[in-house]
Amino acid sequence: MDDIANDISSTIGRRIHAERIMRDWSLAELAERSGVSKAMLSTIERGLTSPTAALLVGIAAAFGMTLSTLIARAELQGGGLLRAAGQPVWRDPDTGYVRRHLSPACDMPLELIKVHLPAGAKVSLPAASYAFIKQQIWLISGKLEFTEGDQVHRLEPGDCLALGAPTDCTFHALEPGADYLVALVRG
Repeated sequence: MDDIANDISSTIGRRIHAERIMRDWSLAELAERSGVSKAMLSTIERGLTSPTAALLVGIAAAFGMTLSTLIARAELQGGGLLRAAGQPVWRDPDTGYVRRHLSPACDMPLELIKVHLPAGAKVSLPAASYAFIKQQIWLISGKLEFTEGDQVHRLEPGDCLALGAPTDCTFHALEPGADYLVALVRG
């Protein structure tokens, strides 16, 4: 793992540990609530592995928050301006999914996230990851097949999709891959 990925994994791990301690939960309790094994949680908390999006979604849902909120709490320091160089970037080691958090840490319920999904890659997220948010997806470039429950949306550059009620979803980048913006509102 390179130094930047190691730093991000350590930061995320420390945040997960802090969230667990604030709730006075044991590793066993977080494991039961998140569906992630105690051994994996321990490895993540110590920053020894870069967790996948699927693992982080389960952990975030156990805490009653979104993946975006968990990563934002781990990475952002606050202030009204977040320069490009300071925007946290996280890469899913399984899929190559790259997520850049664009929004500064503030009390505003809006978050902007830019995602790159390589051609052929799929990321599936359970309905629980959408339980606390409303979101729209705007395709910047490439082609994206987005499955929302039983409905499949094929997005072309410039298309914008408002998601409905929370349901299991899958992002699938077709050739040549997909770059998209996710705008989400908490609450």
